[in-house]
Amino acid sequence: MMKKVGVLGLAHGHIHAICDEWTNPEHQICVIAGWDHDQIRLQQAVEKYKLIAYDSPEQLLMNSNVDAVIITAETSRHADLVEMSAAAGKAIILYKPMSITMPEADRIVNAVNQHGVPFTMAWQMRVDPQNVKMKQLIESSELGRVLMVRRKHSLGMGLNADFANSWHVQPEENRDIWADDASHPIDFIHWLLGVPETITAEIESIYNPKIPMDNGVAIFKYKNGPIAEVTCSFTCPASENTTEIICEKGSIIQNYGDSTSCNVPRPEGAPGLKWFTKETNDWIVSPIPSPANHSMRIRGNAAPLAQFLHGSRPSLCTAEEGRTSLRMLLACYVSTREGRRVSIDDQAITGV
Repeated sequence: MMKKVGVLGLAHGHIHAICDEWTNPEHQICVIAGWDHDQIRLQQAVEKYKLIAYDSPEQLLMNSNVDAVIITAETSRHADLVEMSAAAGKAIILYKPMSITMPEADRIVNAVNQHGVPFTMAWQMRVDPQNVKMKQLIESSELGRVLMVRRKHSLGMGLNADFANSWHVQPEENRDIWADDASHPIDFIHWLLGVPETITAEIESIYNPKIPMDNGVAIFKYKNGPIAEVTCSFTCPASENTTEIICEKGSIIQNYGDSTSCNVPRPEGAPGLKWFTKETNDWIVSPIPSPANHSMRIRGNAAPLAQFLHGSRPSLCTAEEGRTSLRMLLACYVSTREGRRVSIDDQAITGV
């Protein structure tokens, strides 16, 4: 049965990749309605996708033909839009990051639970086929105990002076670029390993002061191991390695898994994912291909999100999980500002 979707906010550019993919009849998704406080963005979407335009989110949510909403508005608007959508009984897909603050995340969780609506965060890294394979390798214990995980996630947007004018780096709308995009690999660590015991981070504004927190490293310590590292540079012109997982019986290597590594030239036939086992003393190359570019990686999220709306797969990330990933993210700010290791349940996280 066709699911009819409304779009609440078109700030996040990924919405266009998802809507484009949903035009494929196999997904059985029809995007029929849209709202945005920015009339230019709204009109562009109306013309491109033949949407019904609404003057307010409340008006859109009154449309009984809308089964679900995808929220891609500025992060500062997420809590309000989720509360309205949940009260209207709509299934909800929410883009990242979940919110700017922990109290806003609490509002989202409470609204979803109070009204019992289907909800998922739209984390692309949780459904990327190579990432799924790495998680399967870890959970199978084929490579033994996990000792270290390193995940790099980089963009080149910080090198673009015009990016300083975007909502992505406005404190009142999205905090900064670390909150905006380090949220991806931090949620990846949460999904891969669970909830850490402590977080230590160093985040700096190095290249352009108008695009703050453009480079950083965060360390997530788990009781009795492993230790996980997230490294993000948003002033990165090119890269290659994305993930390294060190286990007692082997190691996993992934290349070409983020924007900068995916979009630059690579050697023909270079494997994106491989793992070494001590038992065979050799590398095993995964047949799972790396996308040709980052846009294709984003588009790969459309099918899992459609399956969620149809009820054929569970939530990619529940509201409670999304709140925990946000807590891990905000702990990085506490650590950076106060120069200390931060417990995951530290009360200072709520005040960031």
